[in-house]
Amino acid sequence: MQTSDEYHRQHVATKFEGRHTSVRARKALVVLIGLLLVSLAAPSASLTQQRPLGSGTVMQTVEGLKHGEYLWAPEMSPEGPVLIVVSLATQRAIVYRNGVPIGVSTVSTGKKGHETPTGVFTILQKHVVHKSSLYDDAPMPFMQRLTWRGIALHAGNLPGFPASHGCIRLPLNFAKLLYGVTKLGLTVVITNNAAVPRFAPTPDLLASGSRQGDTARSSNAFIWHPQKAPTGPVSIIISGADKRIIVLRNGIQIGSANVEIEGEIGGTLAYTLRSVDELGTHWVKLPLPGQSETGLEVSPEERQRFKVAEPFRKLVASVLNPGMTVLVTSDSLVSGSTGRKLTVIVGEDGESTDN
Repeated sequence: MQTSDEYHRQHVATKFEGRHTSVRARKALVVLIGLLLVSLAAPSASLTQQRPLGSGTVMQTVEGLKHGEYLWAPEMSPEGPVLIVVSLATQRAIVYRNGVPIGVSTVSTGKKGHETPTGVFTILQKHVVHKSSLYDDAPMPFMQRLTWRGIALHAGNLPGFPASHGCIRLPLNFAKLLYGVTKLGLTVVITNNAAVPRFAPTPDLLASGSRQGDTARSSNAFIWHPQKAPTGPVSIIISGADKRIIVLRNGIQIGSANVEIEGEIGGTLAYTLRSVDELGTHWVKLPLPGQSETGLEVSPEERQRFKVAEPFRKLVASVLNPGMTVLVTSDSLVSGSTGRKLTVIVGEDGESTDN
């Protein structure tokens, strides 16, 4: 037999437990709704896959990406200015750092009636967690605002065609990785052109294979203008298709020359300068997606596969510092594997010229 006091204590405890359970249930419901919203905003995990680089060229990998797939290789260029180019025609975004592509992703841009504008934009605002003020608080994870009228980069659903209200949707994992390498004020170029630049979309770089290249076609001729970028990280690109070497500093071309290459270049390779001592330079192979043999020091035999004019070699040696990278690719810096013309992005007004 319960006393009145015992009954009262049990009755109060039961009411409190019920109220506490109700609060926990509401909190759990809020969390569940939040997870559902994020899952609706971003593609499923199976569609946000890192694509291995494989044995083909970078651009072959780009063209072969399925919706929701991406390629991310920041080791190709660890330092330098970042530029993003979005092609509406191919539904691709390419991220360049110090003139070298470090990331490529499929995207979904604005559908008919809500087309994504083209031109040159600046990242104005960044929010990891953001909701749309125009479309029913729709979640926009890893949002990077390009205009104050609702155009932004963010994670979202990628059906394989333009489907947004003007924003540029990215795979969730890629959006997170991209968010980590960008800063306010970064430039984003949005173009209708299908032929996106292979490397470093600057007039100087692409001219090296055409107008400027006409003056440096003999085996010993080269171009060297270090005053164009006196300081900053250095990247070197060697094209097996063009037999051409390009030197970039702080994302700007400072030199180029012809290069003799022994054997075929299969796929893409990347190297970093580990150290310089009395024995010379020590290069290490960098890990790229889908490649297993990495972290090995480059042998003298491998280095001797690439030969340039001795005066040019000495000039390049004068700007080498540990941490700089060399990218060796079978891609062409001029026309690429498809033979299509390249579009050169120039200026801050969105104008472009064809080469």
